[in-house]
Amino acid sequence: MPTNTVVHQLAICVGNKLRAERLMLATAESCTGGMVATAITDISGSSVWFERGFVTYSNLAKTEMIGVPNALIEQHGAVSEPVAKAMAEGALRNSRAQVSVSITGVAGPTGGSEAKPVGTVCFGWSNRLHTQIETRHFKGDREQVRSQAAAHALRRLLEFLESRER
Repeated sequence: MPTNTVVHQLAICVGNKLRAERLMLATAESCTGGMVATAITDISGSSVWFERGFVTYSNLAKTEMIGVPNALIEQHGAVSEPVAKAMAEGALRNSRAQVSVSITGVAGPTGGSEAKPVGTVCFGWSNRLHTQIETRHFKGDREQVRSQAAAHALRRLLEFLESRER
């Protein structure tokens, strides 16, 4: 049984949309540690629309697994919109999916800075033709930040998928 029902319900909605569109999803997660992929794979039959998930927690994993340039991480930091964009696009390049979502952030309680306080999370959504990026700031403890980030990633993924139709 999924621990976060909001994330689970959003994953069901995403799955219904992807299945209807005959699309496959790839995820690239850092601070959420695979929460989105877990919510998706908790759904029976998700293999029809979920291609693969990358948990790229370390900077080296981001570089080795999905091709995020180390120079980009050094210049902007792992928690940045350019890195979130590169993660989303790298997940697509390294999969057979047509759509991806990426999440990188500071879940806390340590690791924050004045420029990037705890709760700062950067997202990317990509479909091989277009990538959207966004930064959000969530409040709460580590689990709350991670859950809010996973829910936001899926909510905006639904919007991203719907915007393709227009």
